[in-house]
Amino acid sequence: MKVKELLDSGKFQVIHAGEDPDREITTPFCCDLLSVAMGKAPAGCAWVTVMGNMNTLAVATLADAACIILAEGAALDETAGKKAEQQDIMVLATEEPVFEAALWVWQQMQGEAHGV
Repeated sequence: MKVKELLDSGKFQVIHAGEDPDREITTPFCCDLLSVAMGKAPAGCAWVTVMGNMNTLAVATLADAACIILAEGAALDETAGKKAEQQDIMVLATEEPVFEAALWVWQQMQGEAHGV
């Protein structure tokens, strides 16, 4: 599944589209502890979290996440929003809980893998 498919799905609000909509998503990843995400987020993941701050952007960059999905109505603070634009980090948002947002991404990936 490509990041562009998340943008086009209508499922998420686009906070910043980022620079690489053709990037492949490897897996959804759920975590709100930045220290854990820094060490365990797989490259290319769609990171689903409620943490919308500068540190989240830094960890996403270090982990080479394909995008950040802010769940449960979480938002980037103003400083982080500007930084996401400056660094072209894709950030999406949803009112859905973390698990449901990640599950939806996973289900889309499974459907794609099985030709559904």
